[in-house]
Amino acid sequence: MNPLIEQADRVLAATYKRQPLFLKSGQGCKLRDDQGREFLDFLAGIAVCSLGHAHPRIAEAVFAQAKTLVHVSNLYYTQPQVELAARLVEKSFADRVFFCNSGAEANEAALKLARRFFKEKGQPHRYRVVVMKQSFHGRTMATLSATGQKKIQKGFEPLLEGFDFVPFNDFDALSGAVGPETCAVMLEPIQGEGGVRCADPDYLQAVRRLCDEKGLLLIFDEIQTGMGRTGKLFAYEQFGIAPDIMTLAKALANGLPIGAMLAKEATAEAFGPGVHASTFGGTPLVCAAALEVLNIFEEEKILQKCTAVGAYFKDALKGLKERHFSVVDVRGMGLLLGMELDKEGDPLVAACRERGFLINCVQGNVLRFAPPLIIDTGAVDALIRCMDDVLDESEKAQ
Repeated sequence: MNPLIEQADRVLAATYKRQPLFLKSGQGCKLRDDQGREFLDFLAGIAVCSLGHAHPRIAEAVFAQAKTLVHVSNLYYTQPQVELAARLVEKSFADRVFFCNSGAEANEAALKLARRFFKEKGQPHRYRVVVMKQSFHGRTMATLSATGQKKIQKGFEPLLEGFDFVPFNDFDALSGAVGPETCAVMLEPIQGEGGVRCADPDYLQAVRRLCDEKGLLLIFDEIQTGMGRTGKLFAYEQFGIAPDIMTLAKALANGLPIGAMLAKEATAEAFGPGVHASTFGGTPLVCAAALEVLNIFEEEKILQKCTAVGAYFKDALKGLKERHFSVVDVRGMGLLLGMELDKEGDPLVAACRERGFLINCVQGNVLRFAPPLIIDTGAVDALIRCMDDVLDESEKAQ
């Protein structure tokens, strides 16, 4: 075994089942391990490095900011943070932004805001949130309590009370779960960890109408779908509606740790001084990186590229489905795509890795593809050829 991997297995907490790969460097859509082997990256740090690895403009923005100002805490104003918040407000439905360090923290803030909002309105009995089965919202106590997967919650009971679970895309079940204590509905436009399952547009529009009728807050977890992953800057734009609260993280700073909770003014005003905070939330360093990400998105037409290559990729995956009986379904949007199999997916992940392609499996049998948004059709073709071979071998062994 690689001595570096042996050392890692001795000193790191064993919270990940890591693949036997020690990555050393990256450039664009390629990664390189300590043995000098090259891999085409179709996971991008789980939908994080949307502009690829070691992007020179982002590296320069981080370097320049690191020489100027890294951290002063949120007791003071800093220009990169203010500029980033203004850009996110300009490009979204929201009026206010709260910065934190991760997606889980952004979702935690959203849940706290929803409860606080009704307390401030003199309705303290409204604290329950309707959430989806198969959802994933994070690993903090509140966000794992809101996550609709028993395997995530196991061993951490008793969970935080106040979450009502309903099947995704089932409006009647959701409507039936709303009661006098309900304050919000929280969902992902696409359940990434849940198997790349897309919300039906009619369903989301009906949920928005229900929230308006019942005076509920609608929270969209766009940790994985936000920042261009679906071909729009935010996935809600694909559905003709807007939430009251939205959470972002992952790709916002292309690999630097940052999360954000965005909200409309009428909702955000429930968060006053001292109500919620984050020491490292929105430091000048990470905000400078995120600003450069937005600049590159605009100047290099990243959203248009994502839409075009995503459609090409999805069609290519559908071609695999036509050729291979073990492929059950192909689904997703933009460059967040899933391929459901009639078997365990981990052996195929390993086989692709051995051939120089990094992919991922969720829910045991769904291969997830979330490459950098700068991926080209040539790289897609190379992966499809690899998967043709891998699926052939797998099916012959059945």
